[in-house]
Amino acid sequence: MESPVDLCFTEDGCRNSIVLEKQVFQSKVPESHVQLACDLHYCAFPLNGNELCIWNTTDDTDHQPLHLIGHHHSITALAFGNKVNPLLVCSASCDYVIVWNLDECMKKVLQGLMPQGIVIGTLLGIVLYVRFSPDDQTVAVCAGNRIYMLNTKDEAILAELEGHVAPVTAAEFCTWEKNILVSVSEDRSFKVWDYCTGLLIYQSAVITAFPLLSLFIDEENKHIITGCADGQVWIFSLISGHQYRCVVHINVKKERDKFYSKIRTSEPLDEIHNASKVYTANDLRAEETIETTFPILRIEHCDKFVNLNDEEQSFSSVNARCLWIGTSTGLFIINLANFEVEAVLHYRDYSDLSVQFAGSCALMRKAVSGKVLCLLTSMFENRIALLEINVAALLSSQQSKLLVSGREKGLSVVASCPLLPTSPLCMKKEKNKVVNKRDKLDKKSTIKDKPLVFHSKIKSSGYTSTPQMTMFSPRTTAKQSNLASKGKRSCKQNKDEYPLAHSPPTRSERHITVADKPTSVCCIQYSGDGELLACGLADKTLLAFSSNLKGTPTVYSGHDGAVNSVGWSHDKNWLVSSSEDRTLRIWSVSNAEPALCLGKEMFHKPIRSAQFYYIDTFILLSCGAEFLLLKYFLDISKDEIKRYKNKSFCKSVQKFPMASTVEITSLSAVNEFYSYIVLAAGSNRALEVFDLNAGCSAAAIPDVHSKAVHQICQNKGSAFSTQPYGAYNLFLTTAIGDGIKLWDLRTLRCERRFEGHRSRCHPCGVAVSPSGQFIACGSEDKCAYIYEIHSSTYSHKLTGHSESVINVAFSPSSPQLTTATLDGKLQLFLP
Repeated sequence: MESPVDLCFTEDGCRNSIVLEKQVFQSKVPESHVQLACDLHYCAFPLNGNELCIWNTTDDTDHQPLHLIGHHHSITALAFGNKVNPLLVCSASCDYVIVWNLDECMKKVLQGLMPQGIVIGTLLGIVLYVRFSPDDQTVAVCAGNRIYMLNTKDEAILAELEGHVAPVTAAEFCTWEKNILVSVSEDRSFKVWDYCTGLLIYQSAVITAFPLLSLFIDEENKHIITGCADGQVWIFSLISGHQYRCVVHINVKKERDKFYSKIRTSEPLDEIHNASKVYTANDLRAEETIETTFPILRIEHCDKFVNLNDEEQSFSSVNARCLWIGTSTGLFIINLANFEVEAVLHYRDYSDLSVQFAGSCALMRKAVSGKVLCLLTSMFENRIALLEINVAALLSSQQSKLLVSGREKGLSVVASCPLLPTSPLCMKKEKNKVVNKRDKLDKKSTIKDKPLVFHSKIKSSGYTSTPQMTMFSPRTTAKQSNLASKGKRSCKQNKDEYPLAHSPPTRSERHITVADKPTSVCCIQYSGDGELLACGLADKTLLAFSSNLKGTPTVYSGHDGAVNSVGWSHDKNWLVSSSEDRTLRIWSVSNAEPALCLGKEMFHKPIRSAQFYYIDTFILLSCGAEFLLLKYFLDISKDEIKRYKNKSFCKSVQKFPMASTVEITSLSAVNEFYSYIVLAAGSNRALEVFDLNAGCSAAAIPDVHSKAVHQICQNKGSAFSTQPYGAYNLFLTTAIGDGIKLWDLRTLRCERRFEGHRSRCHPCGVAVSPSGQFIACGSEDKCAYIYEIHSSTYSHKLTGHSESVINVAFSPSSPQLTTATLDGKLQLFLP
């Protein structure tokens, strides 16, 4: 027998700041498809088939690994216990399942005796996976299509779980639910068991076309995470009431390619630099032709250490929870907030590594000083390698390239610099005026001779003094009608501050039908003071309800097509609406008449989005592949003789085309405060950021969703709540069949992804609460969903709707939510 020293050697040539190959072990037989084990201080692997090798990872001196002999057949599965004292390790082969006490084994070796373990199972078959229970009293042994629950003290089968129709590949204990075990199998399904009674609690349908190979239970988010042989990762919810719904599934290959494309766009030479190797697009294409399989061998928790300045930190998540995804070709760090790749470590990028293609993988659960250990077996050679990975260095080397691209642009929703003289927003510093007839007559009044009057007290008759002109004749009895009051009229009068510490509105208070016939509610929006709710309908009308949905609504009619967007002015005196009839109208709230109508001669395609912008200074709208910045003037004076003449007008200031798109599908900008930023999403699935201070496109995000974005929703806050300055840089995008994504304008990165609602055919709307704490969205299952902004799993499901919920809106002044359905019904929810 060869000595352990001969079987172990160190590769000094692989030392670098990211990966260090600490040890390489040579076996006599292949150990490619074996469950390996890594603990905080030890790693365990089979050697020469039936020998259990335990290596102390904390001892840097040259020493021999601990060899434990007790199996006659090749060891196929290994696992460490959960407790430190005593530390147990279980080894399994087709002949025995043995539990070893490492402390006792080491003592016997020092005494010159042969260590022995406790045989807890005999001739169970080919074992693919073993796992200790949280209290180390039970071991789950996956042998064939059965799971044996064995006692760690003696050879006794506590339960035998049958139900899978193919070999069980992994099983994990649920730490927060007693007696719960989850298993996955090559039959492409997972099952939830009560292992004490042997009862099957839940059985999933067939998830994918490929076998499920790995399993991880996320205790914090209460998720089941499983990986299959084609590189797909599936996440299911274990939260009570969620009925094991699928939260999201991740295509690791596609996410890797997206990650590389982001780095390419940030590199000046259009190259991908990964550690010591330069990766090009040709390399990726060549890799796709070579890789026929992409199995997910291991899923493990990843401690994420990135030392970034506060200025560089984005919303979620420098400290967001992450996962290690171990595959045959490399390791991936997946962010559990946005389900995207944070970093990639390909084995072949480090030519000195002994294992370039892995057959099995094990990772240490906790990092020590920012470093983790990874144990690999080679797919084609009889080698086992122990790697030390510097997580901080790996993340910093790749994430810095993504963060720099956003920081260099210096984008911010809140205007932080003076308006440039060349900006299209730099107009004459005068307000958009709303003029009436009486004001005009007062300004045209001339000096007239005054009659002689006699009073008891009179300073002067007026004939000897200099004539005095009336410069202004204000209407003190009339309501203020200045469109761009810019803060003179506060909507916070007689209003309380929006409650920050409150539960979301989930109690149904009232529901109404908006029309006599079923008609879709295309858009809804609250006024800035929260007193009115505007609804655009598919039957060509625009309605304004009281916020409590009581009373008769005001009807605005005149469009010849479905009203697809509606927007309130900052002072809530005006409404702007656009329609499929290629017209835009501005309505006076007080008399329900259009003050301005822009017709088909101005727009060649339907207007998809229209709103007031820059505190009512401009109208912003999208038409085709461009959006327009319009300057307007409203004249509501009435001349009974020439009432057909409308002196209101609107002129185009500038047009902004969106690159490489056929049509802008969504447009968004802030009108509540001064902002230079406009967000536009196109039919090419991209999102473009425009800086109207510079008058050009500032940044672009390709492939925002798998389909075109149908709504951009910014975190605009309200006049009744205060949020941190950086929170206004957050915005949401949603697309049919691809959930909701939360983005940070400062980094141009997706920070979180929200899944759970159903949106496969209809474009369901989304809204952010004024406090920035909650997100509401519609769904096709006749429900509305509420998410907490820091959690990807929905917290509340609002039922009681008669059709698909396609629009939602939060009130800016009080914690209430209004939902709109496809059949024309509004429903009000309160806390």
